[in-house]
Amino acid sequence: MKLLLGGFHKGFLILLFLMIWLSPAGSGAKDPLRVTVSIPPQKYFVGRISGDFVDISVMVPPGASPTTYEPRPTQMKALVQSKIYFAIGVPFEKVWLKKFMAANRPMKIVHTDQLVEKLRMAPHHGHEADPHKDRGGSPRVKREEAGLDPHIWLSPPLVKVQAETIARALMASDSLHRSIYEKNLAEFQADVDELDAEIRRILGDRGKKGEFMVFHPSWGYFAGSYGLRQIPVEVEGKEPSPSEMADLISYAKAAGIKVIFVQPQFSSKSAETIAREIGGKVVLADPLREDWRENLLEVAKKMRDALW
Repeated sequence: MKLLLGGFHKGFLILLFLMIWLSPAGSGAKDPLRVTVSIPPQKYFVGRISGDFVDISVMVPPGASPTTYEPRPTQMKALVQSKIYFAIGVPFEKVWLKKFMAANRPMKIVHTDQLVEKLRMAPHHGHEADPHKDRGGSPRVKREEAGLDPHIWLSPPLVKVQAETIARALMASDSLHRSIYEKNLAEFQADVDELDAEIRRILGDRGKKGEFMVFHPSWGYFAGSYGLRQIPVEVEGKEPSPSEMADLISYAKAAGIKVIFVQPQFSSKSAETIAREIGGKVVLADPLREDWRENLLEVAKKMRDALW
């Protein structure tokens, strides 16, 4: 019996030693760096650069709008554990970044849009854009003064700029994996260059005037990168008035526009009305999908089909 107990005791000690030795603490491993991003495409960017060394939380979930989103209590609880918050300039950040900083004072706020020159939010067409006649100016052009376009993640060239900002922040917070972040950044930027070239190939000679109509003006940077022009239905959260709707319908007919692009975060009622009046259709183009690369390729193909 003593021999059995002695053997059991010795075996238990060996097992306990192995458990400690193989545990993360015993092996010299550490918990991943915890970060939070505002929107799903940012998770794709940070993930490509960080690999397995960073745990990423997304503040605005799929289907929600970064214009009006209010974080849930569970998200605020998770935010307290984050070392970095990657902001991108979407509207809800204007109210909530200060609250995030108050909830987690040691957390570093990194503005990934800091090196990007932003454009004014596009108004709907003015008289200079009309293919047939001078309308005396658009009644909605004045709304352009309100703010800058935050949708910088939809232009591959601008994503390369944001990626550099992300990589620098990760290296500053986790110098141990600096070389890995540098390597991942270079590979990601090369992939972005390939995506850019592929989109240019897809769009090719875009035909007509390269104009497409959207409900919400999310695709201005994308359009600018590829020689296109978006015509928005809604500007700054404001639905068009009846006279503006009539103006948009008239313009779409004159320009030969047959597709209105919509996104799931907004009502498509006005877009459907225009599509019905012009004998066209509504097509989904979600600017907030996490699978960023595949999403841009898909949207490029939809725009190619709409422009021909």
